[in-house]
Amino acid sequence: MLKNLFTIKLLIIIVFFKTPSHAENQDFTSWLEVFKQKAIKSGISKKVVEDVMSDAKFLPKVIEYDRYQPEFYEDTFTYIKKRTNNKKVKKGIALYNKEKNKIDKIEKEFFVEKELLLALMGIETNFGRYLGKMDIVSSLATLSFDKRRSEFFTKELLILLNLVDKDIIRKDILFGSWAGAFGNFQFMPRTIRNYAIDYNDNKTIELKKIEDSFASAANYLSKIGWKKNTPCFTKIELNKKIPKKYLNSSARNIKNKKKYKFFKKYIVNADSLEISDNVIVGIITPDKDIIPGSNIYDPAFIIYNNYEKILNWNRSLRFALAVCTLKNNFKNEI
Repeated sequence: MLKNLFTIKLLIIIVFFKTPSHAENQDFTSWLEVFKQKAIKSGISKKVVEDVMSDAKFLPKVIEYDRYQPEFYEDTFTYIKKRTNNKKVKKGIALYNKEKNKIDKIEKEFFVEKELLLALMGIETNFGRYLGKMDIVSSLATLSFDKRRSEFFTKELLILLNLVDKDIIRKDILFGSWAGAFGNFQFMPRTIRNYAIDYNDNKTIELKKIEDSFASAANYLSKIGWKKNTPCFTKIELNKKIPKKYLNSSARNIKNKKKYKFFKKYIVNADSLEISDNVIVGIITPDKDIIPGSNIYDPAFIIYNNYEKILNWNRSLRFALAVCTLKNNFKNEI
């Protein structure tokens, strides 16, 4: 009797956990058919839509990754330390020494520091070692189907189909990150469309190769307004007199920016920081709303215009801090 009762309970548990997955797959299949029609109506050829989307699958892992990103749970010190250590610097220098002529040429042409390009590639893909092996089409379809950021990822998937339809990228190379990003610098479809270039004029944009990927990244940074040889951030120590409205903890919109001279009364040893009184800055406290029990005022950073350009690349306060830190580490070594 007890054995039979245990078996019944076990079956109930199995059914309970399997049923949502089955329903979700059915819903995804229905969503996929609707999306295909939407793509065709937008002007993408039916042949490409059917060809590219025919093997699209719902990937539960993608939803897990989306909900548990390190930008949302690691404290600033840990996040930066992991991504800017000496081992990372040595790998970047080795790549630079190997590809020096190409990288120097791109730096000169686009007026974007090689150290910044190396930092971005190092943090995004560990210098091409971790490009991602996930099916980008299925990843984007899963995130489009998911309600959290459906509108954004649906647009990205439509752009991707357009790129394939126009022979700008090939279907057979679409393997990358769980979020649908691709190549050495993890370009999303929109970024590929707007900024990727065929730098070596071989009629193909190859974002897993040095020339096209570095030139495309430099082109992107140049076009969005990166200013060479100007800083990203300065670490500061705040006193507790500063009104909390000046403390930015969201990467979506840096608010209440002022001239540095306005903030000096809230900063310990402000005059020693060698920051121009009239430069427009903001203050970020990246742990404030993410890390439970964190100090409201520490860590804190003055951030400049260049820092916000990195936020255009990835809307994460920690990511931008890590990129700029690694950039500075390279500058001390190259």
